[in-house]
Amino acid sequence: MSAPGRVVVGYHPAFAAHEMGEGHPERPARSQAALAALDRLGDRVGRYAFGPASRAQIERIHHPRHVDTLAATAGSPGLLVLDEDTAAGPATYEAALLAAGAAIGAVDALFQGGATRSFSLARPPGHHAEVDRAMGFCFFNNVAIAAQHAMDAHHCRRVAIVDWDVHHGNGTQRAFEGRNDVLFVSSHQYRLFPGSGHYAERGRGPGLGFTLNLPLSSEATDEELLWLHRRLTLPVLASFAPDLLLISAGFDAHESDETAGQRITARGFGRLAALLFDAADRLCQGRTALVLEGGYHLGGLTDSLVAVLEAALDPAEFLADPLPPPAGVLEALLDRLAAHHAVSWPALRQGPLPPPQEPEPGGGGGDPLAGADDEALGGNQEDHVAGEEGAVAGGAGEGVGDAGALGRNTNLDS
Repeated sequence: MSAPGRVVVGYHPAFAAHEMGEGHPERPARSQAALAALDRLGDRVGRYAFGPASRAQIERIHHPRHVDTLAATAGSPGLLVLDEDTAAGPATYEAALLAAGAAIGAVDALFQGGATRSFSLARPPGHHAEVDRAMGFCFFNNVAIAAQHAMDAHHCRRVAIVDWDVHHGNGTQRAFEGRNDVLFVSSHQYRLFPGSGHYAERGRGPGLGFTLNLPLSSEATDEELLWLHRRLTLPVLASFAPDLLLISAGFDAHESDETAGQRITARGFGRLAALLFDAADRLCQGRTALVLEGGYHLGGLTDSLVAVLEAALDPAEFLADPLPPPAGVLEALLDRLAAHHAVSWPALRQGPLPPPQEPEPGGGGGDPLAGADDEALGGNQEDHVAGEEGAVAGGAGEGVGDAGALGRNTNLDS
């Protein structure tokens, strides 16, 4: 358990000043929901100081022309529409600089501030932002900028990023898909915006195998999400042995969030966070920085943030929850994904981790994916693997991250 004061958060009032128009789901009220979570935790969590990211820090990930485009919106009247659901207002540039700076500050708090876990409660989110464009409510890729900063400023040799947002973190994947010093793991609802994230997208060149996409069905529950990360993410993290764990913490998979169809509870997010915190305690002295991504049901966002911060303070309390053994379709899904990624991570061939705690007598079990089909893996996987497995296993990187190249519809709403 981390002692009180070892968990710190970053927040700035400018996050609430960023607006993208009336009725937009990525709205200032999300910042108020984050503050409500902090009110419930009181002085059990501390604060870390940070400032805006420098242009040099941002350009370690983004093209200068992209920074110029966003900088030109500062203070201007009205909204500049950058894509079909992303617009910059007069306060957006300052908020985006501070959001990137908050992610950097979360890393600094671990290496310089004596914290064990940190959480950037920033808006706007970042994991959809591409190297050269804003996308999906995102302007600068906060978690990618933080990862690069950890390497540049704190001499991290290997950084792991786990993205549990319900949408695939396309921008983060593309930032690092050609590198083997950053491990990117994304669990997400398949066939949802932005259309990428097929399990066959594994990186390219030196980075082949260092991208793990773990798609789930549209009605995934806590047990499915937890087993996905327990069976796949944890063994890969142990093999990768990161110096730092970053988490893109989106909460739009919450059961009350209408953005998607998954049914994750606030407690489920806390349990997943506890699994990852426990791994970080063993692998990288606990150093874990979380960066807020999505989450658009305000009550669900507040409750989920409280659960994750509670887990940061005391992972053991969440780890004690029983997790029924996987069965049926879920077990088949886990085995198939493990077999696919074992070409790069032999630890996955060793089977699941030691059996989890059995459920209480009379507790729920059964098949959490009963009635599901191969949609959980992103379509007809037998046909897909037969056509592409050789190229993937052989190291071909063409079309990675390009959902169109995989025959998927990328014109989907978030």
